[in-house]
Amino acid sequence: MHSWIGTSGFQYKEWKGKFYPEGTSAAKMLGYYSSQFSSTEINYTFRSIPSEKTIQRWSAETPDDFRFSLKAPQRVTHFAKLKDCSEIMTIFNEAVSGLNKKRGPLLFQLPATFKKDAGLLREFLTSLPKKNSLSSAFEFRHESWFNDEVNEILADHDAALCIAESDEIETPQVATAKFGYLRLRREDYRKPDLNRWAKFVAAQASRWSEVFVYFKHEDTCVGPGFAETFADALRHG
Repeated sequence: MHSWIGTSGFQYKEWKGKFYPEGTSAAKMLGYYSSQFSSTEINYTFRSIPSEKTIQRWSAETPDDFRFSLKAPQRVTHFAKLKDCSEIMTIFNEAVSGLNKKRGPLLFQLPATFKKDAGLLREFLTSLPKKNSLSSAFEFRHESWFNDEVNEILADHDAALCIAESDEIETPQVATAKFGYLRLRREDYRKPDLNRWAKFVAAQASRWSEVFVYFKHEDTCVGPGFAETFADALRHG
């Protein structure tokens, strides 16, 4: 099982002198970040479809064995709420296709007010364009989604249930795809907490061919440290 570990985002001026060397410009951050971690989760794509120039820059500034997980556009998850989204998804997939093998999963993060609609989820997954397709992960933030029916729909389409932990909610630890997607969002993790998560991930080796794990960025710059400790625990677990 290959592990892709990092933080949600990378371009934070608050990290200078803590993670980034002092004086690191914004333009140099991705290059440095990708020398330390194998992946990042991009929130930019939630609000805007990146230009071809942006995609080319992301690709050029990172090594071949780097992966970008992308957050699905809010037009899909928050405005349309998964209804009639084939056109925008086709446009989005084409826009990010230049990342080629550096494309990780596409995270569909649904609003906390969005309650379970199994039929809509099935219809949405079925309608996703096949050309330039990406793996899909779903972060449900309303508890009505956490049941076997939804898990089966995800499994039918090899879509991952995003396993998310924050100070407010923790999702079920269920594997529904050939890959795993974790968002560990608590503001404080002790080493035993990270060891526990590393053991959980290691135990999925027979189910997952790869796993993507992201820690919250935090202005205090604790995310990179959590990611490093977790990666070490997974290597030596």
